[in-house]
Amino acid sequence: MFARVPFRQSDSASSLTAGGFRPLFNPSATRTVISHHFADLSRIYEDGVNLCLIQRPITSVMEQFVYRALQDVGSIEISQQVDPVNFDFGKLWPQVAQLPGYQDWLADVEMLISAFCELFERREAGLRLRTLDKAMCPRFHVDRVPARMICSYGGIGTEWLPEHALNRRKLGMGSCGLPDAESGLITDPTAIRQMPAFAVGLMKGESWEGNEGHGLVHRSPQPTALQPRRLLLTLDRV
Repeated sequence: MFARVPFRQSDSASSLTAGGFRPLFNPSATRTVISHHFADLSRIYEDGVNLCLIQRPITSVMEQFVYRALQDVGSIEISQQVDPVNFDFGKLWPQVAQLPGYQDWLADVEMLISAFCELFERREAGLRLRTLDKAMCPRFHVDRVPARMICSYGGIGTEWLPEHALNRRKLGMGSCGLPDAESGLITDPTAIRQMPAFAVGLMKGESWEGNEGHGLVHRSPQPTALQPRRLLLTLDRV
């Protein structure tokens, strides 16, 4: 599925660390790859790339399925390891199996899990699927994982800050208890970015070797009257 980006000889697969990740040689020079090509997720291996964001058009069938699932069905919260080869995807969310578009949505979830496992050469991925009616992580933060894939199928997408618009010393305890808007963390409020619905974001966390102290800074969005709920899928390397 993935055509690897051209690497120097030192960037070849044989140069990966035992954990499967190469150190970043210049982690302070972080940047984002925004693309419409799914294969560009592999650019997460490039030095300094902290986020690969793949924007995708959502079909009307998928859009209607997510809308009805969020409107008509109760909440879902699943957290488990998934082997895309042996997992029975038909049992992922049986409460919405009768809705038109369910099979299309299942096929997309299966594709994302398979792609994630292929990209990181893993047999399983840590899947979390949940509906949300409030911001799960309302403050800007970094994840203590090597890498995480995220897709908001419905509702408002995850927000993130580019490196030039933040002061990392104000993350966590550095905020002294002040809200993000007052702590000095956000140096340019106009630079806050948002992942579109249905887009696929692949972000480096604090545990990506060589990326310590430079994980992508992001937060959950606040729901609105027009978009009060989200259907959120995240995948972690296990």
